[in-house]
Amino acid sequence: MPHATLSRAIRRALFAATIASVAPAAAYAQDAPPTTTLDRIEVTGSNISRGDMETASPVQVVSREEIDRTGKATIAEYLQTLTTDGSGSVPRSYGTGFAAGGTGISLRGLGAGSTLVLLNGRRTAPYGLADDGQKVFTDLSTIPLDAVERVEVLKDGASAIYGSDAIAGVVNIILRKEFNGVTVRSSYGVSGEGDGQQAKASVTFGFGNLAEDRYNVFFNIEGSQTDEIQVADRRDRKWIGTGDARRWGYSQTKRFMNGYILDGDATQSPAGSVKNPGTGQYVGLPGCAQLSPVTPQDPAGGCLWQSGQFNSLTPEEKYVNLFGRGTFAISDNFEAYVEAGYSKKKSTFYNTPSTVSGAWGYPGGPVNADSGDGAVVLGPNHPDNPFPGQSANLRYAAFDVGPRIIRSDSEFSRILAGIKGTAGAWDMDVAYLHSQSDLTNTRDGFLRYSAVRDALTNGTGPGGYWRIGQNANLNSQALYDYISPTIHADGKTTLDLFDIKGSRSLMDLKGGSLGVALGAEWRRQKAELKPQTYTDIGDIIGLGYSSYSGTQEVAAAYAEVVAPVLESLELSGAVRFDSYKGGDNATTPKFGVKWQPIQQLALRATYAEGFRAPNPAESGKGGLAGFAAAADSLRCPGGNPAPGGSVRDCDIQIAVITSPNPDLKPEESKSYTVGLVFEPTPNTTVTLDGWKIERTNEINVETTDAAIAAGHVIRSDNNLPGQPNSGTLLAALANYVNSASTTVRGVDLDVRQRFDLSAHGKLNLDLQWSHVSSFEREEEDGSKLEFAGTHGNCDVTNCIGTPKDKINFGATWEIGNFSLSGIANYVSSFKNVRSKGGTCASRYADGTEAPGGCRIPSFTTFDLSGRWKAQDGVEVFGSIQNLTDKIAPLDPLTYGAINYNPMHSSGAIGRYFTLGVKYTFN
Repeated sequence: MPHATLSRAIRRALFAATIASVAPAAAYAQDAPPTTTLDRIEVTGSNISRGDMETASPVQVVSREEIDRTGKATIAEYLQTLTTDGSGSVPRSYGTGFAAGGTGISLRGLGAGSTLVLLNGRRTAPYGLADDGQKVFTDLSTIPLDAVERVEVLKDGASAIYGSDAIAGVVNIILRKEFNGVTVRSSYGVSGEGDGQQAKASVTFGFGNLAEDRYNVFFNIEGSQTDEIQVADRRDRKWIGTGDARRWGYSQTKRFMNGYILDGDATQSPAGSVKNPGTGQYVGLPGCAQLSPVTPQDPAGGCLWQSGQFNSLTPEEKYVNLFGRGTFAISDNFEAYVEAGYSKKKSTFYNTPSTVSGAWGYPGGPVNADSGDGAVVLGPNHPDNPFPGQSANLRYAAFDVGPRIIRSDSEFSRILAGIKGTAGAWDMDVAYLHSQSDLTNTRDGFLRYSAVRDALTNGTGPGGYWRIGQNANLNSQALYDYISPTIHADGKTTLDLFDIKGSRSLMDLKGGSLGVALGAEWRRQKAELKPQTYTDIGDIIGLGYSSYSGTQEVAAAYAEVVAPVLESLELSGAVRFDSYKGGDNATTPKFGVKWQPIQQLALRATYAEGFRAPNPAESGKGGLAGFAAAADSLRCPGGNPAPGGSVRDCDIQIAVITSPNPDLKPEESKSYTVGLVFEPTPNTTVTLDGWKIERTNEINVETTDAAIAAGHVIRSDNNLPGQPNSGTLLAALANYVNSASTTVRGVDLDVRQRFDLSAHGKLNLDLQWSHVSSFEREEEDGSKLEFAGTHGNCDVTNCIGTPKDKINFGATWEIGNFSLSGIANYVSSFKNVRSKGGTCASRYADGTEAPGGCRIPSFTTFDLSGRWKAQDGVEVFGSIQNLTDKIAPLDPLTYGAINYNPMHSSGAIGRYFTLGVKYTFN
């Protein structure tokens, strides 16, 4: 056998045996014993087992060692460091979002709802809360890290194999299939500031040998507790720990700050501001000096306070994950298997105090508590009203009520039972899966609108009048219980799935066996979210309504073929038909070709069609009201405030009220990849893939900008001079529509290199680079927005932006019983505009574009980890994340964090240390 062929055979055999390595298996070819007998494996994106992991589709295989060297505590944290993850992912730090407590991945920046996450090749029930009240996604935090064997990321469309939701790709998290012995692992982590402590422990226990005892059973239990880090705990970390950005050149009117008065308009403050009934101008109430330490104060008489002083930087979190699997040989040809998983997690997130006015929505329509008949006012007889006998509009941040507290308590369960084996020439697998997610989201510190109006206007409820600002110490607990009751929402999702699939070789071709796979699937998914208490009647100030209920039931059949027509040429194809009960049908094909003109080089290409069916949040019963950052084109034309307006109008948070649409059509997609796999030496592997995804019939909320331009808005009563209905923007009204299309294209590069240093050990290098060359969205009216290299799309989670380049570069040195790894993580800079060609989204106090040059700088961190096998069965490990203590760049636009971008969260936390030990008993 030629050396290159032998090298490839050994690499495939190693992969099939799942002997993971930081470098690719090919790098160890010269150390492995020669073999020509290849186990056949199933690679994500195909139902046909094969001896070669290199299919026509680009698949990134991540070993357990690669995960461990990053020092990440959960599989979710690791996956969100992948270069292919982008805008729309759901970080655990986003506790104020609709999906508080959950974590999700968004391949290619196309959203968590367009990224299919599998566990051992099958779906799980989605998280109980939809992201942004719309996007149903899989919560990654339910998966026990210690049970993970490897992760396979399919980076092209896969609806022909897996059905709906695989538009952007597939993340298949593969857990252990067998285990024998006992492993105990514990670790402790703490930040360089001495906070954010994390204690974690796990035990894996297994017994039985499938070959000898005809069974294997193992269990894994993992528990962790992570303490909260508050924004205020980073008060000395430049802009990270403060909402006051004036020292870095910004105006006090930037939305980091609250409580200012400008041109007669006021924002919320702890002292309170009231509108003079005679002049229409807001004036500040006394008491600011005792309520806020911010200096200098507002020269116009407001009361400046830092909006982030109450916020969590990262939430408190506790969880327990359990996983077990049993495999039993029931004959020489068949085995039965059972998998069971359970997860229970609690997270607590603190946010700024509620305010008493604003705009929000509910099924009955919008609520405007800022102006008009619905405005919150100090009554004529309120003791704190400086205008006795007259009602006065009030703006007030309820410091005395305290921060808003969001607690998410979720439970996840999954059970799978199946039989697999060989019947004649067919390899068969048939299984039934039930998965369920139950969640309760409890909130304190929110204000009930009707009770607040009564307590401020009439004082007839428990505790009488609500005294505010400097007189808040006069209030009773009965009053606070009245105006701020505990509220909650309950979410539940279930998934039942039955599938059967088989594969076989039909005949021999010149390049090998012609493989075929057939399968069928029945799936029913239910989702229900009961709204937060009182939000169904619009009675919680500023809290968006979100509720949905619906069922999806689908039957599907699919076929796949792999034809090695020549030794150098392999063709593949698949087609799937999905039929939704009471809905649409979808037929999705996929084609692939792999050509290997020489042993060291393989060229590959794929074409696939995909779809995403409308989920219950989008097409069922219910609706939502959320928030988004916006620029008011009326009060801030061309990026500059109009006469009578303010810079606040150029960057303002507003309510967005959305209704579901039962007539939605499925999203559809076409994806293309062209690439190569180059192995010039047994120690070097290079993969390069160009990719393009076209998504049409996109299910979106009508854009905020379009709603504003169309006048579908709610405004305050502080009109511009001579312009009726031109007050401060409060809310936009929108619907779910099939309104747009998105075309994303780019390039992925993966390079692996191994060096044998002889007596000095081994050095493994790897680099992953994802480049987004274009991210173009076309609206229904034909207008186009380009997001690549900008801060857009801000209509998706966090408004984190679309940097063109993300790079991870890793190095691992192994010598004897010791290994040391380092990883550099790079995120490129991007312009601080909402789309290409747009005006700068932020400005300094002097009117110049901000940050410098209207650009969020690039961000690079370095992580270090080490392992030492102290003796047989004992391993000590440790890591330092953000070794150089790099500070995240100041980002004034994102609404997922204060002053920094969630992509740069390690730069907000700072240096973080973890130390642990692992014991293995055979």
